[in-house]
Amino acid sequence: MAAALALAGCGGSTPAVHGAPVAAGAGIHKIRHVIVVMQENRSFDSYFGTFPGADGIPARDGRFSVCVPDPRRGRCDRPYHDPQQINGGGPHDAAPAKADADGGRMDGFVRVAESAAGRGCGGVALACESSTPPDVMGYHDAREIPNYWRWAHDYTLTDHLFESVASWSLPSHLFLVSGWSARCSRQDDPMSCVNDDELQGFHPGEIDGHHPRSAHELRLLRKRANYAWTDLTWLLHRAHVSWRYYVHTGLQPDCADGDDNCKPGPQRLTTPEIWNPLPSFSTVRADHQLKDIQDTRAFLRAARRGHLPNVSWVVPDQTHSEHPPATPATGEAYVTRLVDAVMRGPDWSSTAIVVAWDDWGGFYDHVAPPPVDVNGYGLRVPGIVISPYARRGHVDHVTMSFDAFNRFVEDDFLHGRRIDPRSDGRPDPRPDVRETVPQLGDLRSAFDFRQRPLPPDPLPLHPAPGPASRPG
Repeated sequence: MAAALALAGCGGSTPAVHGAPVAAGAGIHKIRHVIVVMQENRSFDSYFGTFPGADGIPARDGRFSVCVPDPRRGRCDRPYHDPQQINGGGPHDAAPAKADADGGRMDGFVRVAESAAGRGCGGVALACESSTPPDVMGYHDAREIPNYWRWAHDYTLTDHLFESVASWSLPSHLFLVSGWSARCSRQDDPMSCVNDDELQGFHPGEIDGHHPRSAHELRLLRKRANYAWTDLTWLLHRAHVSWRYYVHTGLQPDCADGDDNCKPGPQRLTTPEIWNPLPSFSTVRADHQLKDIQDTRAFLRAARRGHLPNVSWVVPDQTHSEHPPATPATGEAYVTRLVDAVMRGPDWSSTAIVVAWDDWGGFYDHVAPPPVDVNGYGLRVPGIVISPYARRGHVDHVTMSFDAFNRFVEDDFLHGRRIDPRSDGRPDPRPDVRETVPQLGDLRSAFDFRQRPLPPDPLPLHPAPGPASRPG
């Protein structure tokens, strides 16, 4: 309750965003504010597998036609509607991603969940005991998440959005802001970084459950979590494009090593954490932009007053994240508050909001991830594009990852400059430039910049359940 009240607060002043204002233009340049709201741990099929017109759970004659092996009970399990708000999910780091996909057969989900202690509940695993049957084949629809389904119906639903990396939350959030996940051996030296889709420099016990007691201890903590390669904020800062990374203070859900049995650690603005990696980027420190990592309450104030930066990332705490055992209803109410604030503010007419989920959380999805490079793509996740220029009632089948968000920002504000070691002034040995891989579609396919702008339509925080859906 305290966290929810804190989010609703709007006291204090909002400092003006840094950087030069971006004038309105034609096409993509009608968008002057890009907002990525990143939620947690749901697959596409677990939220939109029965959405009309989407590439959802395979069905024939009104019945699901897939059945995933259940070795413990000697049978196979079909998808089913799950009305429960508290879910367990399954393990969701690199090894389970590979096992769930099973070479493209997409049949490992139940087996992996049965083999795990604590399922996918991270640092709060006691909320979903491993003795209960796995719920990874369960799905929700408008009965549990009516606002998400309403936005998908009124704006654009992306049904081929894949996690950038086949792994868990931390590498996913690193890809979100930098297009890479790596481990670096020397402070502030991009060329000392090597590809790492698992721990990325975090070690058990160094971050989770530990809050620095002094400025000296905080400096040591940041040094251990050393992200020396180039991120998107480096390019934005050089181009005088304003950005903010908004963090909901509270608790983290996961452990720093992906373990399911740990004590949840605190999530604060200046502490390097799983969902808050930017304090550990040497670029952010060099640019003196730690101040641009702010509390989510600052986002609400900026949205209401028309002070949004050009680029915003918004991440939750455990309670509002939808990361099991956090509930879809609580997460949806939190996201609705964010979206409503933008819709009621003066920046709505020039804003694009992307709501996405950072990884699949162990939940079933039937679409095999397309191979891109050594890191992914990972499994499919939901994505909703909300904007006056989003295609109304459109299901976008274009293949995308979080790299498409970065490319959209680069095309809108940076004249197409990429996070590219050959041209960005900070060479690093990343395997490829993710914004340019041939598999990546263009987020602009979700927009129609010639249409009459859609009006704002704020939704209730606690809506009545929507109608039931049907397979197929």
